[in-house]
Amino acid sequence: MADIQQQAAEFRRVFEGLLAETQKVIVGNNDIIEGVLISLFAGGHVLLEGVPGLGKTMLVKTLGQVLDLPFNRIQFTPDLMPSDIVGTNVVQEDSETGRRSLVFESGPIFTNLALADEINRATPKTQSAMLECMQEKQITVAGKQYRLNPPFFVLATQNPLEMEGTYPLPEAQLDRFLFKLLVPFPKRQELSVILDRTTTAATPQPSKILDGAAILQWMEFVRQIVVAPHVQDYAVRLVLATHPESEFATDMVKRYVRFGSSPRGAQSLILAAKIKALRAERYNIAFADIASVVLPALRHRIILNFEAEAEGLNADAILNDMLNKLPREVADFAAR
Repeated sequence: MADIQQQAAEFRRVFEGLLAETQKVIVGNNDIIEGVLISLFAGGHVLLEGVPGLGKTMLVKTLGQVLDLPFNRIQFTPDLMPSDIVGTNVVQEDSETGRRSLVFESGPIFTNLALADEINRATPKTQSAMLECMQEKQITVAGKQYRLNPPFFVLATQNPLEMEGTYPLPEAQLDRFLFKLLVPFPKRQELSVILDRTTTAATPQPSKILDGAAILQWMEFVRQIVVAPHVQDYAVRLVLATHPESEFATDMVKRYVRFGSSPRGAQSLILAAKIKALRAERYNIAFADIASVVLPALRHRIILNFEAEAEGLNADAILNDMLNKLPREVADFAAR
């Protein structure tokens, strides 16, 4: 137990160090930064949504500076092709023998930290190139598989779909993001600090805190945190409650939801809650840890129907209603 306590204390020190270094550059949005770091230690990908100019790309770039990891930025545009992301086979000729052969030239996705900038500006065909690498951590070209070096993270940014020149992400790709974080517009004081940092000669420079090997070790440590069966059952019921045909579904879910979350939603809840528990100096998950990550973990995993869109409802409103009405512990669990 003493060893776990020592490791947990070191994890909190590392987490707070990453948070502090990132905040040297990024003003405000502490919840957003925390969500990105939680996804990092949970081994998941993050989707950041917000209007242009809110610092989404800057946040990812700063994280690349704080982490001692290879970093590539991929600018998604309507004319981007899948081969521009994963790479392709090219013909090379031996200068001595004149013999030609196919050689694979890797694309920018072969890195540890990949920034998919404005991911929803590319066509669905190009977006689908990310499916395999985000789930299996590999890519396949001409029937041959190429593994990506761990750790591998995709941090994607997107503009709201109402904006011109955007394409909705396929549901299968959305489901591969551990968190979807909504980046708000800065407040009055925060905007003033942003101007001070960006319109003067002083440019803050964050320090490197963590390398790839250490990240993999902390990812393994996070998975050792205990979750009690009745607490895990709460996460299970939350995910089931997003399905309109489920016995746990609320009235709003039955009325406004077409399809609920996949099992990946439950995995995201548990992994993120483990990190929340560690930050709170606990070594087991509480109900509150799971409830605190429901919105970022599930908002992109439920599909609303036309009635919800007509009434101006979003996923957060339905999830908040679900959180308020679904009991955290049920009497029938002990009898099972």
